[in-house]
Parts: sequence; C-alpha cells; structure tokens
Amino acid sequence: MEQHRTRPPQQGPRRGTSPPLPPQTARGVVRTPRPPRPVVRPTRPGPQRGTAPRGTAPERRPAPARRPPPAAAGSARPLPKPRLTGLGCGLFCGTLMLTLGFLDQLLFGASPLVYGVLFLPVCVLGAVWVRRSDLVTAPVVVPIAFAVGLLPLAHGDGPGSRIMALFTALATQAGWLYGGTLIAGTIVTVRKLRLMAKRAAAARRRPPTTA
Repeated sequence: MEQHRTRPPQQGPRRGTSPPLPPQTARGVVRTPRPPRPVVRPTRPGPQRGTAPRGTAPERRPAPARRPPPAAAGSARPLPKPRLTGLGCGLFCGTLMLTLGFLDQLLFGASPLVYGVLFLPVCVLGAVWVRRSDLVTAPVVVPIAFAVGLLPLAHGDGPGSRIMALFTALATQAGWLYGGTLIAGTIVTVRKLRLMAKRAAAARRRPPTTA
C-alpha cells in the first residue's frame, strides 16, 4: 500500500498572502498610534522659605542694640532749664519764700539763720531760670521775695506791731538780703555777657552784604 506523505503544517502566513488586518482597519477606520507618555519622576521638596537647607548652618540674626543702662541714682543730673518771665520769676520766688517761711516757723521756731540759708538757693534758681529778655528783673524781685517770706516770722499783737517786726527782721537780716541779691546779680551779669558774646560771634560769621 502506498503511504501518503504528510507535510508538517507551516507556521506563519503563506507566500503571496498578506497577514490579517485588525478589525478596525478592515472596517475602514484608521487608528493613529498614541505618542508615548513622558515619564514623570517625583521631585524632592526643596527647602521651605525661611529655613536653611540641610548641611548648612542657619543664618544668625544680628543681636538687638542694647540700650545704655539708666544713670545711677547718685549720679549728678543737670537741672531743668525752664524760662520764666519777669512776672513769673517774681511769683516763683515770692511763693517759694513764703512757703519756706511757714516751714521755718513750724519746724525750727522762726529761726532767722535757717531762713537766710534757704534764701540763697532761691536767688540762684530765680537768676538761672529767668529768660534772657528779662534778666534785669531777677535782682529786683529777689529782695521783694525775701520780704514776703518774712511775714510768717514777724510776730506782733496787731498790724502795726507786725509791720515793725517785719522792718526789724529786714534790718537784722540785711546780710542775707544783700548776699542773695549779689548772687542773683552776678549770675545775671554772667548770662548777659555770654549772650552778648554769642551775638557778636554770630555777627562775625555772617557774610558782608553788598549793595
């Protein structure tokens, strides 16, 4: 008997035949290929604003300026420089001397020595605090303030005897009166000379005016 030769099945398309098309192409629909998606790599979070990156030392802010320590209680402080008018200087000295007269009567039994010693600082303050345009009034108001402050110290049974005691106190305390007036006059004179020197220096600095 003759045996029929069998060929092994050929894999793949045969020659002269095209491979089968996908169903979309077969129907007439052409599908364009999609572009490949870009690969997105995860980014590391950078350093936040205001924070220093790793491995670097944080920036140091400049230290705040230190205020100078307050002056000690025992250190000398300059006296205030108020400017009193002529009338203000008279009221200041008169009121202060009258108050000191009452305090002298209550605390020291109307001691003329204590009153005379307290009169000198009042003369200094009156001459220093009066304004420049009223320098002449300081030596005038100081003796009046001295007499006003003697009213609490002048004892008498009636108005006449009190006035006589006042004149007696003025006569016996004339040394303190003249001393305080001399101090006030000296301070006022020095201030006046300094004011005149400043004005002369300012006049020299001015450029000459040409006509």
